[in-house]
Amino acid sequence: MKHFVLLALAVPLYAQSALTWEQVRSKFEATNPTLRAAQINIDESRAAEITAYLRPNPDFSLTADGLQISRNNGVWRPLNGVVVTPGFSYLHERKGKRELRLETATLSTDVAGSTYSDQERGLMFNLRTAFVQTLQAKAVLDNARENLAYWDRELGVNRTRFNAGDLAQVDLERLELQRVQFESDFETAYVSLRTAKIQLLMLLNERTPLEKFDVTGAFDFAEEFRPLEEFRNIALETRPDLKAAVQNVALAKANHQLAIANGSTDPTFGIWYSHNPSFSNPYANETMGGSISIPLRIFDRNQGEKARTQLDISRNERLQDATEAQVFSDVDSAYWAVIQNVNLLKPYKSKYLPLATEVRDRMSFSYQNGGASLLDFLDAEKSYRDTRLAYLNLVGAYLTAAAQMNQAVGREVMQ
Repeated sequence: MKHFVLLALAVPLYAQSALTWEQVRSKFEATNPTLRAAQINIDESRAAEITAYLRPNPDFSLTADGLQISRNNGVWRPLNGVVVTPGFSYLHERKGKRELRLETATLSTDVAGSTYSDQERGLMFNLRTAFVQTLQAKAVLDNARENLAYWDRELGVNRTRFNAGDLAQVDLERLELQRVQFESDFETAYVSLRTAKIQLLMLLNERTPLEKFDVTGAFDFAEEFRPLEEFRNIALETRPDLKAAVQNVALAKANHQLAIANGSTDPTFGIWYSHNPSFSNPYANETMGGSISIPLRIFDRNQGEKARTQLDISRNERLQDATEAQVFSDVDSAYWAVIQNVNLLKPYKSKYLPLATEVRDRMSFSYQNGGASLLDFLDAEKSYRDTRLAYLNLVGAYLTAAAQMNQAVGREVMQ
């Protein structure tokens, strides 16, 4: 077991340069397959803009008239006297239908962009949480390593006492047995670190061996930060889901205008030419003509779509209100989570951690000099371990709450 521990302690020496948060975020944005797939949705929406702005194609027709169906002087001449008439027709769209289709397609692209940003916001929170968990696992592993090294020094001192006849064998054996707890803490922390790295590598779509992958960053908390109202204002300006809700209202209004435009009639203009003698003018063999076809709107077949799009405007306006309420809820929840963790961390850092260290050192000195019992010494050591671990977990909870605040606001406002 001791050889394995030494090997595990040496693993970080062979790791590549540790990645900072900025480097991890850049790799994530460049390689995450979910984000790259979501980006294609925006490209597809831009392609739909091209289709939306296309003009109607003209129609070409070719008419053959004057086919003979009887014999002439005993000779079968079916094509004699056939008049071929080519013609073109074109549908003219009124009420700006083409421009409105382009407007709705452009607004759909804007919504797709905001939806992509909102998906990125959620994934970035997952990435930040995995990054924090890795830093926390590293801190817990370092703490377990320090505790194990400290206990080995204590065992060395007490073995010297035992050899000098100043310590009973049963007390030394109890101290030796206590080392199992420190080894267990180390092994648990070591596995937790590897698990956190696996999660982070999955988000980065990396295949780097765990022994060669590492991250670095400040594992601490800040006592001062912005007031709640400032976080709310930033969220109202930057939250992509709120932007998407506003854009959906604009899209619904454009769709309603398009539904009204689609209810208007579109005439079809036609023109044709034929080589056909005129009965009124025997010298006029070339004939041209034109036509216009206008649908009769006896029944308005678009009333249902007009009503639906009008209702869709109201629905999206209500959804915008709900999204805005959700933004305030997210920011407030994240803010008070940060406040709670800071309020707990301050006394830990200023009072409880130094006190736990002082009590442990005093009890160790007293026990070595016969002024305290073994039970008191072990209890002081356990209190120190529990206090130190609780502090590290609180720092991790604070950094996770800070990541939650970044997600609630829509951009990084807390490190």
